[in-house]
Amino acid sequence: MTTAKRDTYTPETLLSVAVRVFNERGYDGTSMEHLSKAAGISKSSIYHHVAGKEELLRRAVSRALDGLFAILDEEHARVGRPADCLEYVVRRMVEVLIAELPYVTLLLRVRGNTDTERWALERRRDFDHRVAELLKAAAADGDVRGDVEVRLATRLVFGMINSIVEWYRPDGGGIREGDVADAVAQLIFGGLRSGA
Repeated sequence: MTTAKRDTYTPETLLSVAVRVFNERGYDGTSMEHLSKAAGISKSSIYHHVAGKEELLRRAVSRALDGLFAILDEEHARVGRPADCLEYVVRRMVEVLIAELPYVTLLLRVRGNTDTERWALERRRDFDHRVAELLKAAAADGDVRGDVEVRLATRLVFGMINSIVEWYRPDGGGIREGDVADAVAQLIFGGLRSGA
């Protein structure tokens, strides 16, 4: 049985198990032994797929970051009035967060204790900065309120979106993915758009 399991394990399935364990125990609180037990394979089998725990972390946070950065390359995030681009980006951020929930959850929990965590934090700051630039441009156009400081508004927007990882569960509660994106956009832009 162990041999069959070992034969069917892939880097992707191992990554999925690692992300679940990292989110449950914390990255620092997870050992290779924990990962081995959770995956039902030996530590040497894990090392067959990856160099170690930090490589799994880097793959996991890369998946979340790549999903977020890809949004900024989409046409609706680049073309049009900055306020419309910003609203599109906000909706897509919610969609990516929900689609990659365990990976984004892990990304939001890194604290900078390892090289990989510091790299992830730096990329997150870059993404946040690029979204803040859209908000700043929308404010300069007069499409969003000018009486709310841009850095504060940006933090509040990210706070609302990032909090989704704490309560959203894909399996229930009667809350559909699309409803979450709609509600976030309505709440944020109902308060941010000028004349609101």
